[in-house]
Amino acid sequence: MKLHELKPAEGSRKVRNRVGRGTSSGNGKTSGRGQKGQKARSGGGVRLGFEGGQTPLFRRLPKRGFTNINAKEYALVSLEALNIFEDGTEVSPSVLKNAGVIKSEKSGVKILANGELTKKLDVKASKFSKAAEAAIVEKGGSVEVI
Repeated sequence: MKLHELKPAEGSRKVRNRVGRGTSSGNGKTSGRGQKGQKARSGGGVRLGFEGGQTPLFRRLPKRGFTNINAKEYALVSLEALNIFEDGTEVSPSVLKNAGVIKSEKSGVKILANGELTKKLDVKASKFSKAAEAAIVEKGGSVEVI
């Protein structure tokens, strides 16, 4: 293969549609906007969700429940995920974040009893499920609520 033989992959290069450049282009005169009307005008069109005066879908559907603006969202960590640490390690939210176990601390970290813990760890977190707390203490580790 030589430099002059190189060709782009089939279908990877497509010529841009130049609107309003004469009738032979297929998109001349009205530039593909049809004959007059709101959508043919510059700046024309309707707002998002507008259905021509008909009651929009988002207003027709019943509203249910509410969102608590004071709700706390916790970063959830299973016991299985803690097995990546060495025996006797002190596991805190910052350590979990650096290890890539959680993306962000959110309102805090909650340890759940999913999976099985095989190491003895000192875990510091905002919340623990009862089963997770029992499993950590059973392995000889310690639990601290921060």
